[in-house]
Amino acid sequence: MESRSELNATFLFVTFLALWNTATGLLSPKGVNFEVQALMAIKAALKDPHGVLDNWDGTSVDPCSWAMVTCSAESLVIGLGSPSQNLSGNLSPSIGNLTNLQIILMQNNNITGPIPKEIGRLSKLQTLDLSDNFFIGDIPPSLGHLNSLKYMRLNNNSLSGEIPVSLTNLSQLTLVDLSYNNLSGPVPRFPSKKFDIIGNPLICPTGSEPDCYGTQLLPMSMTLNSSESLPSGKQKSHKIALVFGSSLGCVSLLVLGIGLFLWSRHRHSQQAFFDVKDRHHEEVSLGNLRRFQFKDLQIATNNFSSKNILGKGGFGKVYKGHLPDGTPVAVKRLNDGNAIGGEKQFQTEVEMISLAVHRNLLRLYGFCMTPNEKLLVYPYMSNGSVAFRLRAKPVLDWGTRKRIALGAARGLLYLHEQCDPKIIHRDVKAANILLDDYCEAVVGDFGLAKLLDHQDTHVTTAVRGTVGHIAPEYLSTGQSSEKTDVFGFGILLLELITGMRAIEFGKAANQKGAMLDWVKKIHQEKKLDILVDKDLKSNYDRIELEEMVQVALLCTQYLPGHRPKMSEIVRMLEGDGLAERWEASQKFDGSNKYKTKELSSSERFSDLTDDSLLLVQAMELSGPR
Repeated sequence: MESRSELNATFLFVTFLALWNTATGLLSPKGVNFEVQALMAIKAALKDPHGVLDNWDGTSVDPCSWAMVTCSAESLVIGLGSPSQNLSGNLSPSIGNLTNLQIILMQNNNITGPIPKEIGRLSKLQTLDLSDNFFIGDIPPSLGHLNSLKYMRLNNNSLSGEIPVSLTNLSQLTLVDLSYNNLSGPVPRFPSKKFDIIGNPLICPTGSEPDCYGTQLLPMSMTLNSSESLPSGKQKSHKIALVFGSSLGCVSLLVLGIGLFLWSRHRHSQQAFFDVKDRHHEEVSLGNLRRFQFKDLQIATNNFSSKNILGKGGFGKVYKGHLPDGTPVAVKRLNDGNAIGGEKQFQTEVEMISLAVHRNLLRLYGFCMTPNEKLLVYPYMSNGSVAFRLRAKPVLDWGTRKRIALGAARGLLYLHEQCDPKIIHRDVKAANILLDDYCEAVVGDFGLAKLLDHQDTHVTTAVRGTVGHIAPEYLSTGQSSEKTDVFGFGILLLELITGMRAIEFGKAANQKGAMLDWVKKIHQEKKLDILVDKDLKSNYDRIELEEMVQVALLCTQYLPGHRPKMSEIVRMLEGDGLAERWEASQKFDGSNKYKTKELSSSERFSDLTDDSLLLVQAMELSGPR
């Protein structure tokens, strides 16, 4: 009996030690988390003008609540994403100590210096995007150790030297983009399905150029022998001339043949990319974008059960689902899936949406396409939409509302000014701004309006949006631009302030057709307390309230040309330039009030009324809310 008790005690002790080792496995002998140390070193090497890394705290033992950091269920850092944050400085070699990293997204910043060779230690890394920075030096050969890497973008930097041959060992690569650098030498043969090297003038197309050094690894029918010993003496000079002439002719024909071969191969790869007729592959992936089988999404959503519906809109229904590994997802089943353009057009738009990566944009996780169905798969947002949270408990505090406004503005800024090609949302409203686990704003449904336009044109003429959020010129002409999104963002700010939908606070104003005039009037009378969500009581900053109302009024000016760009809006919400812009707008209003007297504001904004006709139209445009 005693021996059994001793065995039990020993087992419990060993189990305790194992659990303790797991819990403290990331701690140094001094009790400091290695991941925290690495992240703080990364922060120290970067310059952060917008303070996006301000909540990174070196005294913390858990970095999972930090901005730009993503953790696994085991509280391990698996993602580092700070695209388009105007960061500069260098990328610290300490990034190599974050050995659980799966995703690095640092694109669209101003980071310089070499790419740390220590990244090669990250054996679990799947996505590496350092594009659109100012990195210099060689591509580290150590990147050839990243056996899990699927998606690598190093384009639009100032990288030099030859492309490391070690990268050809990465069998999982799906996309490689090294375009627009200063790379030189021969081009290795990559296993990836999509490879881009354009914009590197020193690259050797064939490897046979006189100034090209190294081993040619592109697929060729024969190799060029440059080590053949040449005969000497006058007796052999004639033979040399004949050999040289015939060799030159053969090489010319060879180069021409290779050029035609590569051209046809490139054309074929473009046509075959995402080829739905290719039945040899059950799943196609672009970086982290997956193509799901319809039956898998049926299982994930319990055959699209009505109990799993998260929401309905103009684009279709959204269902909650769970992938086989337990990952929660939101599956958007698009309306009229069999009528949404052609398969090639749908693939192109899906690819474009997937490449728009920003911390304030809803990441497209995957898609599904059949002859009769088109579905998009997104990460599940546990806090729902801003529209939902404005009506739920506990109430969103003022600081959170202001942070949501700034996050949504940054997401729209990326779509308008930093995404190529730019994307116009066309339905900016609280219902399309989602909240992650930390109530950070994530813009959803971007790119879908163009996806559902069947015309192949750069001018978008199908009116899509929600009554109360549609800019006057968009509803009257059907032509959208960045400024129609700006108008919708201004209405979103008023929703955040009032806690009500646009139609609701239009009714509360009891000023049919003159909602914005009413807001402007109470701003002039300094009675903004009337506007504020009653659930906030007095827990808000009155100076910040006035500033947000001013930004909203600037965004909703009648003439599109007078509205600010999203980059200006972000700066104003950050406290830079609002006073000057507001003063200029007031001077313009004063000088033009007599010119517009014949057209009252109620008439100019008649598109924003809440009569039954527009309510019916709202249902047609965006579905029931």
